Amino acid sequence: MRLSHMVSERTKDVPQGANVKSHILLVRAGYIKQVSNGIYTLLPPAQRISQKIQKIIREEMDKVGGQEVLFPVVMPREMWDKSGRYSSIGEEMVRFKDRAGRDMLLGMTHEEAAVHACQNIIKSYDQLPFMIYQIQTKFRDEARPRAGLIRVKEFTMKDAYSFHTSYEDLEKYYNEVFEAYNRIYTRIGMKNFISVKSDSGMMGGSYAHEFHLLTDIGEDSIVICPHCDARANMEVANSVYEMPKFEDSPLKEVFTGKAKTIEEVCEFLKVKPNQTMKAVCYAIVGDDKRTVVAFVRGDKEINEAKLKKAVGAEVAVKDLEGSDLVKGNIGPVGLKGKNLTIVFDNSLKNLCGLVCGANKDEYHLTGVNMARDIKPENYVDISKVNEGELCPHCGKPLTIKRGIEIGNIFQLGTKYTKSMGMTVHMPDGSLINPIMGCYGIGVGRSLASIAEESADDKGLNWPMAIAPWQIYLCPLRNDDENVAKVAEQLYKSLSQNFEVIYDDRKVSAGVKLTDSELMGIPIRVVVSPRSLSENQAEITIRSTGEKIMIALTDLENKLKELCKID
Repeated sequence: MRLSHMVSERTKDVPQGANVKSHILLVRAGYIKQVSNGIYTLLPPAQRISQKIQKIIREEMDKVGGQEVLFPVVMPREMWDKSGRYSSIGEEMVRFKDRAGRDMLLGMTHEEAAVHACQNIIKSYDQLPFMIYQIQTKFRDEARPRAGLIRVKEFTMKDAYSFHTSYEDLEKYYNEVFEAYNRIYTRIGMKNFISVKSDSGMMGGSYAHEFHLLTDIGEDSIVICPHCDARANMEVANSVYEMPKFEDSPLKEVFTGKAKTIEEVCEFLKVKPNQTMKAVCYAIVGDDKRTVVAFVRGDKEINEAKLKKAVGAEVAVKDLEGSDLVKGNIGPVGLKGKNLTIVFDNSLKNLCGLVCGANKDEYHLTGVNMARDIKPENYVDISKVNEGELCPHCGKPLTIKRGIEIGNIFQLGTKYTKSMGMTVHMPDGSLINPIMGCYGIGVGRSLASIAEESADDKGLNWPMAIAPWQIYLCPLRNDDENVAKVAEQLYKSLSQNFEVIYDDRKVSAGVKLTDSELMGIPIRVVVSPRSLSENQAEITIRSTGEKIMIALTDLENKLKELCKID
């Protein structure tokens, strides 16, 4: 590829609002171009990387028996009504009517389509197990796109679906795919990735793992035990923590004025956060009349994924404007209101001497005794793990790191086959609903994650396996007849065995060298009047900065060695 002809432009301009390294560099190096908020064009270099990632994914999916299919982007409402997700998924799913007035939707995931494709084709137990997969562009009307390709509205994804006659068989295959994912991420050059237990979310199912790249710019919190290697997404993580003991005292209403937050109340009453009780109010998605009031110890935070499971519904933080609840002064003692669901976190279990809201503006209660004054029917785990709390497996302190989710796998069970009526005949003549697994990888997000992990202060730094080109051929002084001639000869000869981007532009040496580092091509080959005076070329390894002077006659063999080509 001649750089002068490539539909791509290097720039010094930083995208407006961009504060993530991979986003900035992918735009500046001419890999992506924004079309709209959360929607990007992959320019030729990025598309080449995407295709290489997809090739590796296909190879590993085929190794575990996957059969590639292509589901439709647009699906009818009826298919999703059967699973219940047409109504349960919120505004992130795009719904529309076709010209005949039928309700349609854009696929953001394809469990329903997978079941529909197999239904009435797969009829007998001896046709199972099997797995089908696709690599396709999907659309999710993401509320807060960010960080370039890391969180977008339109994205390319590999999603796979397996079907089984027993949970034992699903477990066995699930582990095979788990290992295939480890191979995929290793092969595409990702280094600091881990797998964690996770919440199955809108996909359903009871057992799930996510794969994350650990990085400070990650959106997810990953709870890790450095001692026994236990790890989980914050959504499902548990811990062991100290239950404080406070002196029991009579219940008393005290004036706290404008103190509303935990910090303000603690300062006013001279108590610590773990001696307070915090109330957070949520609405049930799809039910405006119902309010969930979640109580948690003041030094803890509500885990909305756990709360969702506790109440059996999707929740969203509620605006208390116009309600009878007194924001900043809500407490469980004497709490009144219509359609309230009250939930208490385990962190409050049997505590006494607590401070909470008095359900009266400018007042709080002190001396609250959970067993005497409230008597909850039960406590549930609805709080997030705090750094330093203890691992439930080995009892050692936990750490919390940030991660970008790059893939996920779920044991779905029969959620979709049962709701959509897919059955297969068993040897005894009975009918069962096949048991499903689901396995996803974000292609664009993997690309951006590798860029984030491997880039340095000079620019991108692609692993050889997915680099858009292996070699950046960089002649300095194109106006020199000998340099121009040798560069053309090298481009033609090297292109027979290597992927070469040829910087044939008539620009300064500084611009070329800077652009080569910005684009992150693994190997740069420089020919210049100085090197050619000794019949040599200069090789620079992008990842290490190492420079090698090599005779032109030995250049190709050295490049094969560096590119690991036999």
